[in-house]
Amino acid sequence: MTRIILSGGGTGGHIYPAVSVAEALKRKYGSNVEILFVGAEGKMEMEKIPALGYRIEGLPVAGLQRRLTLKNLALPFKVVASVRRAKRVIKEFKADIVVGFGGYASAPVLWAAQRLGIPTIIQEQNSYAGLTNKLLSKRAKRICVAYDRMERFFPAERIVMTGNPLRGRFTADGDIRGEALGYYGFNDSMPVVLVVGGSLGTRTLNEMMKAWIKSLDGVAPVQVIWQTGKFYEREMREFLEAHPTKNIWQGAFIERMDYAYSAADVVLSRSGACTVSELCLVAKPTIFVPSPNVAEDHQTKNAMALVEKGAAEIVRDSEAVECGMKRAVELAMDGARLEQLSANIKKLAISDAADRVVMEIEKELKKTL
Repeated sequence: MTRIILSGGGTGGHIYPAVSVAEALKRKYGSNVEILFVGAEGKMEMEKIPALGYRIEGLPVAGLQRRLTLKNLALPFKVVASVRRAKRVIKEFKADIVVGFGGYASAPVLWAAQRLGIPTIIQEQNSYAGLTNKLLSKRAKRICVAYDRMERFFPAERIVMTGNPLRGRFTADGDIRGEALGYYGFNDSMPVVLVVGGSLGTRTLNEMMKAWIKSLDGVAPVQVIWQTGKFYEREMREFLEAHPTKNIWQGAFIERMDYAYSAADVVLSRSGACTVSELCLVAKPTIFVPSPNVAEDHQTKNAMALVEKGAAEIVRDSEAVECGMKRAVELAMDGARLEQLSANIKKLAISDAADRVVMEIEKELKKTL
């Protein structure tokens, strides 16, 4: 029996790559592998992971608050307690290897494993590595990455290009486009723009849509799938009721992302690591609006990694309300540019990322087992 700890959380961008790898391990080894997740107490992984049928242990770790707050005074004590608990969990589980996917919990788990002589692997989702992963990489056996030029942050000889593991099926197959258009009540007479801001939503993209709708005369020149997010659902629904506009579908969630991607001619989106990887797989012309409220401004760096290769466009968060939809409509009408962007982003897709990470886990296990 091989025992593997997967650690990461805080956001879906850390959780779901780890779950994708767990699923790939189960597909390959079945009952011959035992998997334990380690997350942070009070974070979303403590609910999401058990709901998917996996065991999880929680650590009391928390992140540094950017504003001055008394909570930061407790941080060193939480880190020490988390490392101690991580060591105990690793020993009791008898882990053969630990894989970290980022987030609050992965740092103390990987640090503890490295001090116990357990091999560790890092899966870095972003194009710009954070300080924690840079420090942990010094003792990690392998660093699985999704972007070029990561030797800026990690030892070059231990970097492996795997891509970002994703859950769900994302392909550039256009066979379901007609079905997808029907699902949203659209037709193929006009282009479709997908505006998506994540499960909670994005204030900037919602304000962008409001400003654009106010500039119209009740009829949008393109068809729009507008995902408002749970947090803004009521406010944006009431806005659209007060400003009825044809050719717009609005919803808090998108249950069928395969339909949304298939229907879309242009995607206007944030540039979190997993979202970028999904868009590469579906080969969609994309305008990124990076969130400015993330560590090391990594969403801008993720977006620019594609922009520099002619694989996407970018609109700054501060400019999006005024010109985001204007640019999206212009792009939707430019067939040659759409083809160019689609072809270039498709070149960056890695469809078997989870299996590639599993392969790296196997290589390390063969050295120790």
